[in-house]
Amino acid sequence: MNYRFQNLLGAPYRGGNAVVVNNTLLISAVGNRVSVTDLVKSETVTLPFQASTNLRRIAASPDGVFLLTVDENNRCLFINLPRRAVLHRLSFKHQVGDVKFSPNGRFIAVAAGKLLQIWRSPGFRKEFFPFELVKTFADCNDRITSLDWSPNSDYLVVGSKDLAARLFYFEESKTKKKNNNSKPFLFLGHRDVILGAFFGVDKKTNSVSKVYTLSRDGAIFSWGYPKFEPMEEEYSEPESPGTPDVRRGQNGELVNLKKRKDMEHDTNDSDEDIGPLLHNLKWELLKKDFFLQAPAKLTACDYHRGLDMVVVGFSNGVFGLYQMPDFVCIHLLSISREKITTAVFNGLGNWLTFGCAKLGQLLVWEWKSESYILKQQGHYFDVNCIAYSPDSQLLATGADDNKIKVWTVSSGFCFVTFSEHTNSVTALHFMANNHCLLSASLDGTVRAWDLFRYRNFRTFVTPTPKQFVSLASDQSGEVICAGTLDSFEIFVWSMKTGRLLDVLSGHEGPVHGLMFSPTNAILASSSWDKTVRLWDIFEGRGGVEKFDHTHDVLTLAYRPDGKQLACSTLDGQIHFWDPLEGVEMYTIEGRRDISGGRLMTDRRLAANSSAGKCFTTLCYSADGSYILAGGSSKYICMYDVAEQVLLRRFQITLNLSLDGVLDFLNSKKMTEAGPLDLIDDDDSDTEEGIDKQTRNKLAYDLPGSMPNHGRPIIRTKCLRIAPTGRSWAAATTEGVLLYSMDESFIFDPTDLDVDVTPEAVDAALKDEQPKRALILSLRMNEDALIKKCIVAVAPAEIPAVAASVPFRYLQRLVEALAALLEKSPHLEFILRWCQELCKVHGSSIQQNSRNLLPALKSLQKVITRLHQDLADTCSSNEYMLRYLCSTSNKR
Repeated sequence: MNYRFQNLLGAPYRGGNAVVVNNTLLISAVGNRVSVTDLVKSETVTLPFQASTNLRRIAASPDGVFLLTVDENNRCLFINLPRRAVLHRLSFKHQVGDVKFSPNGRFIAVAAGKLLQIWRSPGFRKEFFPFELVKTFADCNDRITSLDWSPNSDYLVVGSKDLAARLFYFEESKTKKKNNNSKPFLFLGHRDVILGAFFGVDKKTNSVSKVYTLSRDGAIFSWGYPKFEPMEEEYSEPESPGTPDVRRGQNGELVNLKKRKDMEHDTNDSDEDIGPLLHNLKWELLKKDFFLQAPAKLTACDYHRGLDMVVVGFSNGVFGLYQMPDFVCIHLLSISREKITTAVFNGLGNWLTFGCAKLGQLLVWEWKSESYILKQQGHYFDVNCIAYSPDSQLLATGADDNKIKVWTVSSGFCFVTFSEHTNSVTALHFMANNHCLLSASLDGTVRAWDLFRYRNFRTFVTPTPKQFVSLASDQSGEVICAGTLDSFEIFVWSMKTGRLLDVLSGHEGPVHGLMFSPTNAILASSSWDKTVRLWDIFEGRGGVEKFDHTHDVLTLAYRPDGKQLACSTLDGQIHFWDPLEGVEMYTIEGRRDISGGRLMTDRRLAANSSAGKCFTTLCYSADGSYILAGGSSKYICMYDVAEQVLLRRFQITLNLSLDGVLDFLNSKKMTEAGPLDLIDDDDSDTEEGIDKQTRNKLAYDLPGSMPNHGRPIIRTKCLRIAPTGRSWAAATTEGVLLYSMDESFIFDPTDLDVDVTPEAVDAALKDEQPKRALILSLRMNEDALIKKCIVAVAPAEIPAVAASVPFRYLQRLVEALAALLEKSPHLEFILRWCQELCKVHGSSIQQNSRNLLPALKSLQKVITRLHQDLADTCSSNEYMLRYLCSTSNKR
């Protein structure tokens, strides 16, 4: 039961801005979560916390320690990024257009509606009131769209929807300077909304020398101010040491500057050195430049001070890189046909990050070498089906956008996309050899994909077009079966020849469930005609058993040992059958367990509504002791099969941007025209780039009907547990959620006694008794102690110690060896352990394969990955040695 959220796949980017921290960490928003991608290690991880709605803005502190996120409800999370913990929370009263840390990290500038607020950045301490509002500027006439700090954190330039940019002066001290005009300087002349305003610096003095403003119509204005020469001294001849520091005043009298500074304590001593303040200068327009991309609009922009470069993105998918101030176009390329919603430099300026919210696309491009550092794209619509590879290293996803993506579970990256299907992908299945993937689609084809050459090497079709919704293959991989939606038949093909072998008829409804028994060649199918049928394909006897139900059967699943069959019905029950005896074993009533969440269009409460309270996907655990069930709900239920009790409910999301998350709706939002959230009063030009009418295709609605204005409804379409049993995946509206085993805080001893203590283990190791130490550590079930005892065994003593391990501790020992093999450098030592265990306990492992299967799968997964890594390393070394030998012979 101790599973926790690990990662989110299928949607690398969904809107908002992206931030690059420490030049290599890319931080982006994925719905209401934050995704962190290491561009050097090629790994991505999703942080475990959630915001209340989809994230709109992200800001990072200059040192990369703190992270600030703001969602659509203007609720802010202040996060410690290395510890992945939320430190503070804050809510803003107005819509937040932009937020940035000051270069010194002490302040946070927030564009809250028309107001520019300066907040003091909180630290690591837990405070009652961590956020302190230092100052508020209320000079803008419309919503602020962008802001930028000066390098010394004294000035801010902001752009707003009133077609003007303003230069503000922010002084940290509470005392006001004399002759300080608090009014900002206005940069006027743009004819459209200003989307970017940036400070330019002089590379010699590192001081602000110019300002760039960019508007939505594709114009960039360069602003500057006249240079001031230092004041000439009144007396040119050298003064004697006793002469006081004097200077002519405005009326011609001599003024002692030293005495004046001593008397005026409220005046800053550095005023004479820094000269006039920037916002009091008379800025002038130096140059007007245009990107000439009409009718496309500018949608994203960023400026790098060190390189003096500007990157811009447009609504037609084109981006440009320009060298300022001469406005020289370095690159002008197209990413896609959809608009770019974020464009940002990294700290060094050699990488450009682009995001397209509508396509879920995230790119990192090195502009000097013109090569991709990162290129990820999620599914355009909801994920329908998922499948784990036999070694649990790969995860395949199929969606309504007709695409199949294969992901590496450890890194979270998609490495291949298949797009040959012409309609929604409805089912996926990995073959036992781990290198072949099967897919079924509504386009009437079942395709086989080669994961070595990344091609479709076989296509299975029917004499007349059909729509396939389920897929299965036997253990040998010789027979492929697919169930249809329209003709209610099951088609059987030969994998080697691709010929149609048989057509199984008998169902009177769509065949949505199809699965072979893991132990024999019996095929089980479930249909909406309220029956589950068993078919003997190889003997040619056709249907051999029929299980009747009182409601439509939605899906089914075999237990890993093949001695139990579970099926879900429309009334919210899970029926368990003995396929060998043909009798029903027991039933789980799950209507109340899965109930939860009220739609915006529901007329009843969530507790009284009967619509959709059923399980549409089932999945057994690797050992068959529990079962996962999900459906049209925000919950995923875990049941103990033997006791028929609910063990745990996983709430897949807290995102209020999705429909069906809240159990109770706010009556204040109910109007005469209906719920306030369903009234479309958004602007036509959505800055985030997500069109609500095409954000998600709702498969459960009639074509053309949008009862909730296209607002996505939370649901679980597919559940799969990894063959290792260490993790499981759920295809939801949010994406593919990955949950992994969490053993960090659970103490679960197997055979605890008074004498079984960590001190006893250490004493046995000191007395050179490795057998006793290992048995004691296994009885305590402490992972660190078990690994310590394994490493302490001498290589010559491995056979004797392995033979002394009782069989009841074998599963825990194999799990520890798999974990050691993944991180330990002692490869041969641990492989010798595995070899001796197989020699000693080989017969026992075969007899109890069901209980040991998850641990053995974990060991197989690690060995396979290490074999692949070593093969690549050896081939590279072999090539290098051949090259060195050839060059030495020539010399």
